[in-house]
Amino acid sequence: MAKSPALLLLLALGLCEYGYRVTHHLCREGQISSSTTHLRVGQRLQLECRTPSEDSSVTWVRLDRDGTLHFIVFISSLSRTTFKGNKKTSTRFEAWKNSKVYHLVVKSFAKQDEGNYFCLINSNYVLYFSPGQPAFFPVTTTVAPTTPAPTTQGGVTQKDPCLKTSDPETSKEKELNFFCDIFIWIPLAGACLLLLSALAITIMLRQRKTR
Repeated sequence: MAKSPALLLLLALGLCEYGYRVTHHLCREGQISSSTTHLRVGQRLQLECRTPSEDSSVTWVRLDRDGTLHFIVFISSLSRTTFKGNKKTSTRFEAWKNSKVYHLVVKSFAKQDEGNYFCLINSNYVLYFSPGQPAFFPVTTTVAPTTPAPTTQGGVTQKDPCLKTSDPETSKEKELNFFCDIFIWIPLAGACLLLLSALAITIMLRQRKTR
């Protein structure tokens, strides 16, 4: 039982070292490069994925905006391609191998091709996942139309004296203030009348006692 913590520590160190090697290897070999940064409709997009060795095989996939993965093509170490539907060729994509670099081309980029592209590398019975390469159309922003300012003469803004607009919020606020004044002042007036009546009755009673 005393040897168990030592074995666990060695196992953890081994896994950390293996994980570091895989991560370092991916950062060095598994990068994807793109042929363009500003996409347009119908443009040709070419992606490249560098592998550790020429004996590797690569699978290209695309992650769309909804988080769904789409298989594109499998490229074997012998440069054989298999597209969706177990087809050897595709009308939308091209794929080939050049030494350690595996290429993917979107012939005519469209809205349905937007997403993050990944290459999955199978090398020496180990599967590596490359970082994603985003491919999206640039976001277009619309500017709200501006209304021209009133014409001025000599620095003074000319306004139409016949034009009168009422602010609905202001009118509602005035109505609420009116009702509030009613509910406040009526009880106060009633209380004042009661006090005056009580004072008058008290004065009359004292006058009768003094007589």
